[in-house]
Amino acid sequence: MAVKIVDLKCSGCAAPLDPSMTFCPYCKKSVVVTSFNDIYAHDLPTLNQFSRALSKDLQDGATPELSGDIKFSLGACYLKLKLYDKAHQRFMEAIEEDFNNPEAPFYAAVSLLNGRKAYFAPLANIKRAMELVEAARIIEERGVFHLFLAYIKYDFYARKCLRISPDWKGELSVAIKENLTSTDVNILFDILGVECPFNFT
Repeated sequence: MAVKIVDLKCSGCAAPLDPSMTFCPYCKKSVVVTSFNDIYAHDLPTLNQFSRALSKDLQDGATPELSGDIKFSLGACYLKLKLYDKAHQRFMEAIEEDFNNPEAPFYAAVSLLNGRKAYFAPLANIKRAMELVEAARIIEERGVFHLFLAYIKYDFYARKCLRISPDWKGELSVAIKENLTSTDVNILFDILGVECPFNFT
């Protein structure tokens, strides 16, 4: 018997969905997520089930008009499952098919750190991550984008005594001005697998 999750909702009609469903039984729209936050709270067995259903839908080619959304959904599942390389690949594929979702380049950037501190990442990954966040910012400004940049600039650049402008303090200031929420902070650092180095009190 499939696990019922009442907070996974159809993006078409908002009906509650089961992670094994590839189509909404009510409006017949493919089941996809449009934001990482849509799947963040789900447990690992549920995400495994959902990712299998999405992979099957993608392989079957049943909804080619939604393949970008399905690839983003898979990337989100893989990121939560800590399968960083697979997540990065799916987010990059989603970017190629849909340039309007700022979360795809943002989470592609996050996945480049592979669940480790930015300090230990190769410089090429850091530079690529920053480019991807800039691509996300072109689509939409969000505080969490600047928070991630602040983290990279603090943990990779400042801790190694490398200069960059604006520095991490400047990025953190912009993040706060862009309506950064505690939920954004908690989710980002949980995904990164590191403690938040910033004090917001």
